[in-house]
Amino acid sequence: MITAGDFRNGVTFDVDGTVFQIIEFQHVKPGKGAAFVRTKLRNVITGAVTERTFNPSDKFPTAFIERREMQYSYEDGGLYYFMDTETYELLPLGEDALSDSFKFVKENMTVKVLSYKGNVFGLEAPNFVVLKVTETEPGVKGNTATNVTKNAVVETGATVRVPIFINEDEYIRIDTRTGEYMERADAADAD
Repeated sequence: MITAGDFRNGVTFDVDGTVFQIIEFQHVKPGKGAAFVRTKLRNVITGAVTERTFNPSDKFPTAFIERREMQYSYEDGGLYYFMDTETYELLPLGEDALSDSFKFVKENMTVKVLSYKGNVFGLEAPNFVVLKVTETEPGVKGNTATNVTKNAVVETGATVRVPIFINEDEYIRIDTRTGEYMERADAADAD
């Protein structure tokens, strides 16, 4: 059991037979009245997002989500195929099951496929990936103000804001949770 006062991002719980995952939460203590927890929830099966408030003492059963490591193989006709690294079975997933962080996943990269009672509802990309910059504007000489950034397209096709000193064919580390540039990286880290 989990109480609403213990909610954190990513926690999954069961409400009347429906499993929700917390996207955002906020503990609110108004000047008058009782405290409450404001949440933004995703239905893990349908993907629908709703907002709901809870009393901090409300209790719910925890829903256990299975996380299986699988390797992204290829995309064909709108389906994305993932291979179980133990059984070598291929699992096709539609675009609706993919998270925003999937835009940083390239072929042969290992991800975690999420399922609840056998129903696949999403995936988790690695927290950090190293990708090659394929397209960016050259830095302007003399433009040395702090925190100046420009757009760069990486090998998966995603666009990332990077510092002006980053050039094409360089490798960069990206935080897939936020989509932000972290640092330069070596080509050896990209494997």
